Amino acid sequence: MQKRKVIIDCDPGIDDSLALLLALNSPELEVLGITVCSGNVPAKLGAKNALKTLQICSSLHIPVYVGEEYPLKRELVTAQDTHGDDGLGENFYEDVNEAKFYEGGVDFIIDTLNNNDNVSIIALGPLTNIAKALMKDKKAFNNLDEFVSMGGAFRIHGNCSPVAEFNYWVDPHGADYVYKNLPKKIHMVGLDVTRKIVLTPNIIEFINRLDKDMSKYITEITRFYIDFHWDQEKIIGCVINDPLAVAYFIDRNICKGFESFVEVVEDGIAMGQSIVDSFNFYKKENNAIVLTDVDKNKFMSMFLKRMFNGYDDIIDSIEGVI
Repeated sequence: MQKRKVIIDCDPGIDDSLALLLALNSPELEVLGITVCSGNVPAKLGAKNALKTLQICSSLHIPVYVGEEYPLKRELVTAQDTHGDDGLGENFYEDVNEAKFYEGGVDFIIDTLNNNDNVSIIALGPLTNIAKALMKDKKAFNNLDEFVSMGGAFRIHGNCSPVAEFNYWVDPHGADYVYKNLPKKIHMVGLDVTRKIVLTPNIIEFINRLDKDMSKYITEITRFYIDFHWDQEKIIGCVINDPLAVAYFIDRNICKGFESFVEVVEDGIAMGQSIVDSFNFYKKENNAIVLTDVDKNKFMSMFLKRMFNGYDDIIDSIEGVI
């Protein structure tokens, strides 16, 4: 199997950490590096959290780079009310001493694209790092294979305003710049599909019957997240947005959508809203593939099998039940 080379740009974050676990346990992917911007938590805290996830997967050889610590123009607003002060459900795990993170996330993205063929980017957070890299060296992105962004919302309400998804709301100027300047179509893995991916109490009870180390970590970091989802939306469980972007990158049959022109509102009452021109009013070239449908059972089967290797038969036996 020829592995696909990827950079994962993120802001860990509980669901970012779950997405990293999925990527690191997927044989289809070669993770060249992890770049971090501020979003769920400040960038340097997110980098520390990325190292903790790498340590769990015995993957500390993968470099972690801090990128932009502030959005392009607006004041930084984090989601520590959602993810905890530490970004990992207020478990306050000890920092990793065996490896460190590096500065220069934007330059790492540019250098990696310039020196490698067929590199893709899976962006799980605000698009600040990508926007800054595009501004600095747009030609480097001619080498980009594919770009997947967990962000946006089409026909569903937002999760931080009536109309905006958090990642694009944090840095709407960065998001809009990327949509209008990236030389590849953006695969928009938005709330229309990610809201259907819920880690339920049934699933958590199930995984605690399997690998104890992995299930312990997932259970610990999501407990705070589950409480938040109940308080805010009366959801029993928690929506895990970011792992779906990784799963979709690996298997396109998990989600379906359509091509469209997309722009992001930069200011005002609709700041961060992703405007999807599904009826082609603007007559502009399509710059995105907007996902609207997801096979949630196919996703959860992949997620559980990658997290808990060796339990495929048991997972298959309960598929569609959990």
